[in-house]
Amino acid sequence: MRNRFAPLLILLMSTAGLFAQSGRVTIEQDPEIGRLLEIYTKSNSETDFYTIQVGFGSYSLAEELKDEVEQEFPQWTAKIVFDSPTYRVQVGRFRERLEAEREFREVRKKFPGALLLRPGDR
Repeated sequence: MRNRFAPLLILLMSTAGLFAQSGRVTIEQDPEIGRLLEIYTKSNSETDFYTIQVGFGSYSLAEELKDEVEQEFPQWTAKIVFDSPTYRVQVGRFRERLEAEREFREVRKKFPGALLLRPGDR
């Protein structure tokens, strides 16, 4: 009796795929989500680095300091970061702490008030 139902069971299982439904999913996404993801990715990528803060002050002072830093250390691009109420001049993006500390020692020779900022300190 068992042998009579085996072929019937195999036949039913093989035809089940013929009647399966196929579907199509459409996802509608707000265009601003892509822009927000870019901002999020950029901000996260910047926080994973050690950086050196050379100094801070008014915007005009920060501009002068930035120019001086770029002359002394042309291998890096200095940037001015506004952190209310002052403008801070920062340089370098170092993934490794050892490299950051080595470069920090060199920067402090010229700018004794420099600080080494760890990821997340900014």
